[in-house]
Amino acid sequence: MVREGGPDWGDSAWFAGNLPVMAPPASNGHIAIEALNLVKRYGVIRAVDGVNFQIRRGEIVGFLGANGAGKTTTLRMLCGLLTPTSGAALIDGIDIFTRPLEAKARLGYLDEEPFVHPHLTGREFLTYIADLYRMPRGPERQQRMERLLGLFELADRNGELIGAYSHGMRQKIGLASLLIREPSVLLLDEPTNGLDPRSGRLVKDLLEELASRGTTVLLSTHILEVAQALCHRVAIIDRGHIVATGTMDELRTQAGAEHASLEDLFLKLTAGPESRELIERLLAPKQ
Repeated sequence: MVREGGPDWGDSAWFAGNLPVMAPPASNGHIAIEALNLVKRYGVIRAVDGVNFQIRRGEIVGFLGANGAGKTTTLRMLCGLLTPTSGAALIDGIDIFTRPLEAKARLGYLDEEPFVHPHLTGREFLTYIADLYRMPRGPERQQRMERLLGLFELADRNGELIGAYSHGMRQKIGLASLLIREPSVLLLDEPTNGLDPRSGRLVKDLLEELASRGTTVLLSTHILEVAQALCHRVAIIDRGHIVATGTMDELRTQAGAEHASLEDLFLKLTAGPESRELIERLLAPKQ
């Protein structure tokens, strides 16, 4: 597991009593997310070039790469927002492009800049999402909504429109809008971006608890400490290609660096010789 030297997750029991999650049981044999030779071209540019990976149910996998490496493009193909030039994306074995309604009913996607309706309050937005996904109305749905608003410290924002929310608050209402409908697969693009340390820790604890109940999480992040503390495995993409996938031990073996941190491994696996040469020149003693 990549999760190494991370925080104590004992607080996750709080979620068990306050935020019931109806996810399928974990099974190491079930593939929840699968990318099959995904390619996305923009003219002569290959933003994603033959990406392949599998993620089992109940895993949290970190998806790492530099800006422009192809992370967001891959996530948007996996959730059906972008049509690939070639290849396929499967959610719980269902092709997102040939059977989109079935596949999308099982997943939740949070963009780095999530669209949350600016002219609705938080409660109105969660009600809208619940209705959109045809969740039965009643006390159970209402109770879940209130628990989510309380969990993300948004319950006291009565009457305040989302348009007045900070970036971090928009991230939190976006996450709440996914969790209210209980998807079995989460695709998250920088979910802790803009969050204060307390909220960031809350999101990490919550994802850990969800995974223990069978929810699968593919998490794109630039914060390598988050990936190392939280993720079971990581996949590293560079210039549209997957250059490494595995646990910390597997990545260390691949990189030939027995005690390297995830940051060291990431830089070793993605920095080309021209980058190392430039760094050496910049740090060379002045003549």
